[in-house]
Amino acid sequence: MLKVGDEFRHKFSYTQDDVDTYARVSGDVNPLHIDPQAGKDSMFGRNIIHGFLGASVFTKIFGALWYADGHVYMNQSMKWLKPMFVDTEYEAVVTVKEIFPEKNRITYDCSVYEVATGDKTIAGDATLLNKKQYVWA
Repeated sequence: MLKVGDEFRHKFSYTQDDVDTYARVSGDVNPLHIDPQAGKDSMFGRNIIHGFLGASVFTKIFGALWYADGHVYMNQSMKWLKPMFVDTEYEAVVTVKEIFPEKNRITYDCSVYEVATGDKTIAGDATLLNKKQYVWA
């Protein structure tokens, strides 16, 4: 069974097509994300991905990769520390921070790092309920 300090890591990246699809689906068509000239003219020198697209890796982890069967999101907090870019490898790390056995809940530390530099781009935490798998007898 899970214990404080256990972690799961997942490497990922996004393409400009992913960003364009997210812009279309979310309605966030800020030129900073989808217009190459706007990206080039920005303080970043190129387009950045949407913050919530970068952070969506956590829903992938908890919804499909890590004890996924039965997960119910209770809370997610995030801070965006650095911009994220297309065609760049990142690694998401979720670490068990606190366990609430009587409520079948775990709070995780949730972070994203740029693989090449080690820079943290997203920091936060998430609390999840799982009555199927978060059972300590």
